[in-house]
Amino acid sequence: MTNPPAERAERCASLSVVVPCHNEEANLEELHRRLAATLPQVAETWQVVLVDDGSTDGTARIGLELAAADPSVQFLSFSRNFGKEAAMLAGLEHARGAAVVLMDGDLQHPVELIPALVARHLDGFDQVVARRSRTADPKVRTALSRAFYRVVDPLIDVPLDDGAGDFRLLSRRAVDALVALRESNRFSKGLYSWIGFPTAMIDYDNVQRDAGRSSWTLRTLLDYAIDGILSFNTKPLRVVIWLGLWMVGLMLLYVVWLVVGVAAFGVETPGYVTTIAALVLLAGVQLIVTGVIGEYVGRIYSEVKRRPAYLLRVDTAEQPAGPGGGPGPADRA
Repeated sequence: MTNPPAERAERCASLSVVVPCHNEEANLEELHRRLAATLPQVAETWQVVLVDDGSTDGTARIGLELAAADPSVQFLSFSRNFGKEAAMLAGLEHARGAAVVLMDGDLQHPVELIPALVARHLDGFDQVVARRSRTADPKVRTALSRAFYRVVDPLIDVPLDDGAGDFRLLSRRAVDALVALRESNRFSKGLYSWIGFPTAMIDYDNVQRDAGRSSWTLRTLLDYAIDGILSFNTKPLRVVIWLGLWMVGLMLLYVVWLVVGVAAFGVETPGYVTTIAALVLLAGVQLIVTGVIGEYVGRIYSEVKRRPAYLLRVDTAEQPAGPGGGPGPADRA
């Protein structure tokens, strides 16, 4: 599979690139170099928004240096780690371009694919999604990812596409629609699908990380799957209702079987193992049901507090911008 070239030579009037960063000091300079070489080909003016999500390495120092040296770079730094969803939201809120590209800072999203994204956007698409292959992924990770989509997709109200992540181009109206969604528990994969608008796909070969270490673990992926299931519907509540009904039905069948056994063979010594197994099973089901209900209650609790999704420690756009590709503070939305 090869990366498709851009299909036309026209450029966007303005383009913003939003890059959430967490402990990416080893990749930021190379990312900036590649962006600086690519963005003049596809936009009249451009902006790069680097969002430091509470990094513990030198990401903040490098981000400040890049912003000081290049007026097209805006650097945001959170007061602590708020998570990638908050970092993407902050980037979108500070992006001023007529089109916005979301990409990771680990160089696994090829910068050289941006011209192809822009070309499809100029064809009239509000979302142009870069969908990666999984050819170079470890087999265990690939199996878990595919299992995630098989399990989550039927349980939520919007379709999810395997391999389609956060690397995408969004039109201004798509960005405005995403920013207008003020929910605290954000699941962007579902939000992209929920807002709709004409969407195109571009396939590209998977790229392995050159430096640094991924923050995604089995636990974070499992938490992400739970967020996806609970963020867009109440189907899990319906599932536990059916689970309870099935358990009641099985218990009734068990009672009938016991009655028939007593009528046919008389009273026998009660089965200790059977009783304990039934109690453990019922207790487990009750805990699962209570946990699902508790998750929904907890999310309601988070929403009604209406806390901001993030707090900024640094925003270089508050300082005067020099000449170059980056708009000054007066242009901020």
